[in-house]
Amino acid sequence: MRRKLVAGNWKMHGALQQNSALLAQITAEASGLFCEVAVCPPYPYLAQVQSLIQGSVLTLGAQSVSEHPSGAFTGEVSASMLADFGCRYVLVGHSERRALFGETDVVVAAKFEAAQKAGLVPILCVGETLGEREAGDTGFVVARQLSAVLDRVGVAAMVSAVVAYEPVWAIGTGVTASPAQAQEVHAAIRAQVAALDLGVAAGLRILYGGSVKPQNAMELFGQLDIDGGLIGGAALVADDFLAICLAAN
Repeated sequence: MRRKLVAGNWKMHGALQQNSALLAQITAEASGLFCEVAVCPPYPYLAQVQSLIQGSVLTLGAQSVSEHPSGAFTGEVSASMLADFGCRYVLVGHSERRALFGETDVVVAAKFEAAQKAGLVPILCVGETLGEREAGDTGFVVARQLSAVLDRVGVAAMVSAVVAYEPVWAIGTGVTASPAQAQEVHAAIRAQVAALDLGVAAGLRILYGGSVKPQNAMELFGQLDIDGGLIGGAALVADDFLAICLAAN
C-alpha cells in the first residue's frame, strides 16, 4: 500500500512571523495523521522552518535545486546545501520553472539526478498547458517529460522519487481537473513506468496538483492512482491544508 503524501508548495510567499503562526497550527494538529506531510518554503526560510517542524511529523522540502554540485553559479542552490538543512524532498520541473525560467526537459532531468545524488527525494512535476490539452497532446507531453528523466537515470531511480501531475491550466486558476481526468493521466504515468518495471510502478507515488481544495481533495485522493497532492495556495492556510491532509489519511 502506497502511503499518501501531501506536500505544500509555498511558492514565493512567507515571512518569519507568518511562517511561525502557520506551522504552529499545522504541527499541533497534524500529529495524528497517517499520510506523510511535507512543506516546501522559499530558500531563505529553510532554516526557520527546519527548526519549527523539528520533532513533528512534518518533513522539509525545497522548491528547486541547481543541477550543478558547486561552482560559480550566482544565485543558485545545490542539492548538498538543501541536504545540509534537513530537506528530504525537492521539487524539480515545476511548470512555473519550465515556463518562466526556461527549464527544459534536459535541465529538469539533470536536476532530478543531482537531487538523488545528494540523497534527496525529487518530486518530478509534469503536466500540459491548456493549449496542449485542447490539441489532444496531454499524453504525449506528459510522457515526453517523464521519458527525459527515465532515459537519464533509469527506471530504478523512481524507487526514490515521487511524480506530481500538475495540469498547467489548473494551477492557481481555481479550475481543477475532474477526478476522472486526473486519474486518466495518473494511470498513464504508472503504465509508462510499468512498461519498464512493474514493481517500481506499483510503489511509485504520483501526486495531483492544481487547485486542490478541502472541497475536492477527498474525491481526488480516492482515485486508484492518485497518492496525495502537491498543494499551492491552500498550503498557506492552516485549516485548508490540514483538511486536505485529513482527506489523504
